Amino acid sequence: MQLIRWFLGALILFFNWVFSPKGIQRDSGLQAAINQQTNKLALYQYKACPFCVKVRRAMKRQSLSIETRDVKRCETTRNELLAGGGKLKVPCLKIEDHEGKVSWLYESADIIAYLENRFTSAA
Repeated sequence: MQLIRWFLGALILFFNWVFSPKGIQRDSGLQAAINQQTNKLALYQYKACPFCVKVRRAMKRQSLSIETRDVKRCETTRNELLAGGGKLKVPCLKIEDHEGKVSWLYESADIIAYLENRFTSAA
């Protein structure tokens, strides 16, 4: 079973690499403002998780530079997710507002919708 998971994970990453989406081009000033906003976001994920790949592809299409944190390979990151979000489930987007308040957003479709609503209108 572990061999099958490894193979499927490798296949997912390979096809993601081959068919990688192109990011949108923005004015450099607007992109810098968006990059500053994305500094307050972090995506907790597994590298080969298909739902995490889906979110990372959406981030790439929108040219968003959001930090990714691998929950599977880093115990500190795993503990941060459990302490902050309350459950060990990926993908999860950590959102820190300008006042320092932190919220956690689970589910790939919800994360993508949040990113599109927040950053597509800025483009």
